[in-house]
Amino acid sequence: MLSGSGVIKRFGGLTALLNVDFNVKEGEIVGLIGPNGSGKTTLFNVISGFYRPDSGTITFKGKEIVGLKPHEIAKLGIGRTFQIVRPFEDLTTLENVAVGALYGRAGINDIVRAKREALKFLEFMGLADKKDILARDLTLAERKRLELARALVIKPELLLLDEVFAGLNPAETKDATGLIFRIRDELGVTVFMIEHVMKTIMETCKRIMVLHHGHKIAEGKPEEVAHDPAVISAYLGVKYA
Repeated sequence: MLSGSGVIKRFGGLTALLNVDFNVKEGEIVGLIGPNGSGKTTLFNVISGFYRPDSGTITFKGKEIVGLKPHEIAKLGIGRTFQIVRPFEDLTTLENVAVGALYGRAGINDIVRAKREALKFLEFMGLADKKDILARDLTLAERKRLELARALVIKPELLLLDEVFAGLNPAETKDATGLIFRIRDELGVTVFMIEHVMKTIMETCKRIMVLHHGHKIAEGKPEEVAHDPAVISAYLGVKYA
């Protein structure tokens, strides 16, 4: 579904990604881990069109997407969330999601239909009872769910999730994990996710890719990655060995 080959991204003298190869197959939940500054979010920004790579190719469903703008890539079927959640603070929860519906893949061009579609995803996220509340008044966990609803309402086939568990307590993390599986199983959306909550990503993903200083240093099943000496040294530590 999604593949990249030889992806390089530099910022002046800093090489953020160096010859990174990756692939995500339809129906997978793939994890992307690594220390802070390893290039994870940069890779998502390159995939989604916010940055253009200096070299390399990225294809989605066989189509080259390097050089396309973010909204063009979204129209092709790639949605994403962001590490720092920034809803429209002065719009209601329903209005926030309706904005996504208006600019999504479904071709909705009137606000009544957009709100109707938005409500479906608020219900999926367990936020229907918050539909008339301003986004600024939501809790962090609710804002995370709102971010997911905004990404899903565009009807993506692939969803890039950037640290959706960050800042959540154990109960909220458990609920969010269940949502990831429901997104894949009930909505048919493939998931590529960045996460630092290792217990969760080890339990959620069947395959994990590891970046360190812009290099891909490992890839494989969770148990393989957890016992990889390079990953233990760079990121996980002996706890996962």
